[in-house]
Amino acid sequence: MRALAPLETLNASRFDTPAILKKLASASRCLAELKGVAAAIPNQGILINTLGLQEAKDSSEIENIVTTHDELFKDDADPDAFANPAAKEVLRYRQALRVGFEQVRATGLLTANQIIAIQAELERNNAGFRKLPGTALKDGAGRTVYTPPQDPAEITELMRQLERFMNEPGLFDADPLIKMALIHHQFESIHPFYDGNGRTGRIVNVLYLVKEGLLDIPVLYLSQYIVRTKVDYYRLLQTVRDEDRWEAWVLYMLEAVEITAQQTIRTVQAIKAALMDYKHRIRAQHKFYSQDLINNLFTHPYTKIDFLQRDLGVSRLTATKYLDLLAETGFVQKQKIGRSNYYINLALNQILQGQHEGGA
Repeated sequence: MRALAPLETLNASRFDTPAILKKLASASRCLAELKGVAAAIPNQGILINTLGLQEAKDSSEIENIVTTHDELFKDDADPDAFANPAAKEVLRYRQALRVGFEQVRATGLLTANQIIAIQAELERNNAGFRKLPGTALKDGAGRTVYTPPQDPAEITELMRQLERFMNEPGLFDADPLIKMALIHHQFESIHPFYDGNGRTGRIVNVLYLVKEGLLDIPVLYLSQYIVRTKVDYYRLLQTVRDEDRWEAWVLYMLEAVEITAQQTIRTVQAIKAALMDYKHRIRAQHKFYSQDLINNLFTHPYTKIDFLQRDLGVSRLTATKYLDLLAETGFVQKQKIGRSNYYINLALNQILQGQHEGGA
């Protein structure tokens, strides 16, 4: 097993194979289309919130933290009323993603300290990089397949080198999508934290694309693809370490970008179509129509009276009346759980559960 070396010591020209260049062209095309489609949604917060929830669910599932959409949306609507630990952990992922996105947007950089802040938000601790030896990665049968760096000074130095690679374009002459694949592999191989390396690494993927200007907001999430191809993901990570087979790993990641971008385009288009449908029909049927109302219904898959009261600046009585009327006319489904009423956006809920035409 080879010792980890800085990524810039790789020969960039080895990635100029016909197969990689062809896959890079199609993945880049799909990503550019996704960027344009996402920009056509007037309120970007809708996509950040709803797709961020979806990613949080899928990314956590890779680490065997499993929750349902229903549990997740309920916890998002009312964290104090529900005690589902998996849902709470998934929602922390979305918060960690937000923390990272705000820092990248503010600085134009993706640094080791920002990655520490993302992991701290995710795991709710300030342990930072590993300082104790003993971390090893095992396969399903409990056999050790890879031992990441154990020395704290080496971990810190490898992360410093990775930070340079991410932020100094002249260091390695390759397309950002190829670099993202290399960065993800290096980060997972350094395995710098005691916990949360997989989920932190998947957040770093999308933030790097935002930093490079390939996306305006974090909407391309590879976790669903990785969930479906988990065996290949771990196998290809390991063949790079054992056999230096970087090309196969890069092809896998480019395929992940292409497939995921296509799926996300369909999801965003479905959200936009549902949003426009609700906008026109609510405006035709209800005098209380407003853009703030539409934003509320599409930012929260499960909304509640408090949210509407806050977002529209209306009394509790008025907010209740609006939501009850929307339930009567079939835009939302009213559900009483305990003492609270929740109002489920039926169209959005169907899309996020992958039931709209074309798949999510």
